[in-house]
Amino acid sequence: MSRKDLGAQPAVFPMPVLMVASYDEKGTVQVLNAAWGMVCAMDKIALFIDEDHATTKAIRQTKAFTVSIADKDHMDVADFYGIASGNTMPDKFAQSGYHEEKSAHVNAPVITEFPVTMECELAEITETDNIHAVVGKIVNVSVDEKVLSENGKIDPMKLNALIFDQFQSGYYVATQKAGQAWNAGKELMKKAQGK
Repeated sequence: MSRKDLGAQPAVFPMPVLMVASYDEKGTVQVLNAAWGMVCAMDKIALFIDEDHATTKAIRQTKAFTVSIADKDHMDVADFYGIASGNTMPDKFAQSGYHEEKSAHVNAPVITEFPVTMECELAEITETDNIHAVVGKIVNVSVDEKVLSENGKIDPMKLNALIFDQFQSGYYVATQKAGQAWNAGKELMKKAQGK
């Protein structure tokens, strides 16, 4: 096996494609495309987003935001939300032609085209020399029923969530289930325990 050093880079795959949205002080929808985000507790999500984003400024003002999972059907607009800046294009959301409705649970917009949305209250913003993290308390998840399985849970194959590739700057979707979590390693666990 041959290995090569590539230097310091964010070599994590896959990364999510998250649409973060909030109202600003004028009630305008601010939205951005964020790959650097993840759940950090059963009811918390952390977004590692720059403090200079118009959306981050709006979150500071309203203390609420939503996080939607971008899907393949809406890739063009999701990418537009990453290319356009709300600081230089204040009507970015309107330019996309998408729709929003105010969350029934927090003072933040739900972008109705995206099938899964976490509705969050601002829990904290952590700022150090090494990190700027917006942490939200997830108070509700609203879902388009078309992505639910028979058991009432989100079906990843129906969702077609976009996956961001840090290496080549590509978007992908997962198309095959490889195994079952908490089950794929059972035989190795038995062996390790001498059973």
